[in-house]
Amino acid sequence: MKWDEFSDWGKKIAEWAQDYHLTVGDKPVRAQTEPGDILDALPEQPPEQPQAMEDIFRDFEAIVMPGITHWQHPRFFAYFNSNASAPSVLGEFLASALAPQCMLWQTSPAATEMETRMMDWLRQALGLPQGFAGVIQDSASSATLAAVLTMREKALNWQGNQHGLFRRKPLRIYCSAEVHTSVDRAIWIAGIGQDNLVRVPIKGGWRGMDPDALEGAIQSDLDSDCHPAGVILCVGGTGTGATDPVNECLKIAQKHGLYSHVDAAWAGSAMICPEYRHYWSGVDQADSIVFNPHKWLGVQFDCCAHFLKDPDDLVQTLAISPEFLKTHGKDGIINYSEWSVPLGRRFRALKLWFVMRAYGLEGLRERLRNHVNWSVGLHDRLAAEPDFQIVTPPMWSLWTFRYAPEGNPDLDDLNLRLVNAINDDGRIYLTQTRVDEDLAIRFQAGQFETTENDVRMAYDVITDIARSLS
Repeated sequence: MKWDEFSDWGKKIAEWAQDYHLTVGDKPVRAQTEPGDILDALPEQPPEQPQAMEDIFRDFEAIVMPGITHWQHPRFFAYFNSNASAPSVLGEFLASALAPQCMLWQTSPAATEMETRMMDWLRQALGLPQGFAGVIQDSASSATLAAVLTMREKALNWQGNQHGLFRRKPLRIYCSAEVHTSVDRAIWIAGIGQDNLVRVPIKGGWRGMDPDALEGAIQSDLDSDCHPAGVILCVGGTGTGATDPVNECLKIAQKHGLYSHVDAAWAGSAMICPEYRHYWSGVDQADSIVFNPHKWLGVQFDCCAHFLKDPDDLVQTLAISPEFLKTHGKDGIINYSEWSVPLGRRFRALKLWFVMRAYGLEGLRERLRNHVNWSVGLHDRLAAEPDFQIVTPPMWSLWTFRYAPEGNPDLDDLNLRLVNAINDDGRIYLTQTRVDEDLAIRFQAGQFETTENDVRMAYDVITDIARSLS
């Protein structure tokens, strides 16, 4: 394909994409294929000769599309959504067409300076105080890894990168059992080791970390000659929306001089609405905060907002500057590759700019508030049904439930069959979790084009299929 053919195909694909988003609600949410179907449909050998775009696109529709689970479906109520609003897609299209490598200011001044401004727009939108600086990471997993590496380096007086962890006191990181498994991976990669990730007990309706237990765990490690290094807090955990008492836990971290990281990957988006900020009261004490605009703000994956009280700590942990990466003769510049684990960086700020301008903060707030209110409404309807149990109450738009008809002794098996039957039905998509070892079904609303009628339909699907099983 040549560039003089590009515009024709660009128009065709843009029309296809528009039609897809307008009609995706008519499709089953989850892919209906069996394992191996797509692999078997793809030739085993690569083509030796060029193939026509007509053939490539026809095969895209015939082979790829049947195997797509539709994350842009308005009744995708399973995992936290990976949204792709129309302005975000256009911003991503332009970034792909420009294809800059944004590792340094000099390799893309516009990308660097737009990232600085967009992160400050987000800071203001969340109500974070001046002084916090931000960087766009690919995902919350990367931001958490960067935070754990910083915890390690600060605890070791910046000697870990140089000398390693051998013959040192065990470094200890503290979190609750409700944090995302990306924390475990970060501990592995940082060389700290799973055994040194201390799971602090939870308590209360928010299923958050017990501050007294956190204090006790830190003191116990100090008494046993371990080396406390950091605290990771959760705001809006994946399973149930679990949220730690941020203010109390951060005061304890500060008391012991520990680096703190707040993982609000999903729920952080809701903090553009002032009425939800009580959930993370005291967050301004944190050293590091992360949330994903690609989850609930309509910005296409990947776009993760990582805020830092003192970016110098992160830069000192990650920066490395061979001669070919140095920019000479320019002062006051930022090279964001020094703020992230990968050297290579995409122009992610562009799609964020498009979305924030196209909707405005009030337009984004309206969507979030609707999702929360509609989800709570569904919760209330299901809670009134005598054969359903609410397992955990709504945290923003996320809550969990169980089908529990009288006389059924194996509710785990029944609810697993229920969630599978719902997903095979195709009208909505849910997923399961475990709460205190018991299986429960999650519901969360967050797809950018979801309507109140879509959430109402979920009630009919859940109750009809549940009663057909029993």
